[in-house]
Amino acid sequence: LEAKSYGYTHISVQKFCYEWTISNFSFCMDGIRENIASPVFSLEASEEVQWCMRIHPNGVDEESKDYLSVYLSLVSCPESPVWAKVQFWIINAQGEKHQVKKIPNVLRFLPKEQWGYKKFILRDFLLSHRDWLLPENQLTLCCKVSVVGPFFSTPGQNMKPAIRDPMQMLADGLGDLWENSVFTDCSLVVAGQEFRAHKAILAARSPVFRAMFEHEMLENLTNRVEIHDIHLHVFKEMMGFIYTGKAPNLHNHSMATGLLAAADMYDLQDLKVMCEDALCRNLSVENAVSTLILADLHSTEHLKTKAMDFIILHASEVSETLAWKSMVESHPHLVEEAFRSLDSIQCPFLEPSLKRRKI
Repeated sequence: LEAKSYGYTHISVQKFCYEWTISNFSFCMDGIRENIASPVFSLEASEEVQWCMRIHPNGVDEESKDYLSVYLSLVSCPESPVWAKVQFWIINAQGEKHQVKKIPNVLRFLPKEQWGYKKFILRDFLLSHRDWLLPENQLTLCCKVSVVGPFFSTPGQNMKPAIRDPMQMLADGLGDLWENSVFTDCSLVVAGQEFRAHKAILAARSPVFRAMFEHEMLENLTNRVEIHDIHLHVFKEMMGFIYTGKAPNLHNHSMATGLLAAADMYDLQDLKVMCEDALCRNLSVENAVSTLILADLHSTEHLKTKAMDFIILHASEVSETLAWKSMVESHPHLVEEAFRSLDSIQCPFLEPSLKRRKI
């Protein structure tokens, strides 16, 4: 029989990716810590649903004692359960994915419940490939989560074609050109690797690239650009922004600092502002001094002001860090600026030893 009516059911799926870097990781492999948890994170559209990643450097039981165990844990949510698919991987020294593991089924998460792999990667393999998987003694883990949201049904008579956001469609289309190297006409070489790109898009987004291709420069004559002083993973994030207007990994402090320098180098002003905002939101006692130096180097006044204000507010703690003591020697003009600000507000919690210190 021919159908006389029809219906439509929409299931919402929201995806996000979280990157977690653990410094001095080799010290965690000696049984010092049973497990390590990441900072709590959430999807922007669902901030009430909070997650964290958790690793067990020496496994979770006798069977997995020779492995690194990796899990995703649901910290809290207003309504449970939460249904999601999960994928894990390591970012290696070249900024590439390694040890990609995807749980094929949709998982049922309850608060404080975790899912993952108790045999994610052999500890001996990880430690024997330090330069590749633990650059600068850091382990960088990524977790991609696809959360299944609410669904709704409508009768066919009331169905309307979905209208996609034109700007999102444009970003997706341009992103596809970059990801799949479609109709490219130039090459970008970073850390010995070659990436195909499009001169028109590069020139439209970056005045620096535009100047390269407009004039009789080597880059224009050979259609090849050698890019230096940018790490590979930062370069990929920058190119993603050039093509799509997005930079999804700015929550990572190392990425945000590297990307700010790259944005300044290629005059990507919108990206530079995004990096400033991310760094302002993630200031800490440990990174405030390095952020201040970065802001001063790249003339980002808003970030410089925020970093200086943070240092003044936490003067007694910041002044004890190695970064501050190093800055006294390497950037005395910034120390002088900090002292002038402190003196102007007569900061009551400034320690006497710091007050008496001479520039």
